[in-house]
Amino acid sequence: MLEYDDDRAGTFAALKDIPEDKFIVLGLITTKTGRLERMDDLRRRVMTASKYFPLAQLGVSTQCGFASSVIGNPISPEAQTQKLALVVRTAGEIWR
Repeated sequence: MLEYDDDRAGTFAALKDIPEDKFIVLGLITTKTGRLERMDDLRRRVMTASKYFPLAQLGVSTQCGFASSVIGNPISPEAQTQKLALVVRTAGEIWR
C-alpha cells in the first residue's frame, strides 16, 4: 500500500524497483478531505503507474483510513461512503 494522494509522494518511477512478485495498491483517494476525486484522473494516474509496474498487479484504494489521527479527519460519513464507492467504480472500470 503506497500513498499517492498528493504531490508530496512524488512520481510513480519508484515502482520500477519493486520486486515483480508483489502486488501494489495505490492509495490515490485522499481521506484527509471530503473532496471527491474524478474517476478520469484516477484512471489516468493508474495508467501512468502501469508504465512502471504491470497493470494486473496494481490496485486502487484510499490512501489511509478515515481516522488517521486521534481526532480524525474532517470528512463526513457521506463523503466517506462516496469515496469508497469511487474505489469500487474505478477498479471496475480499470480491471473489468
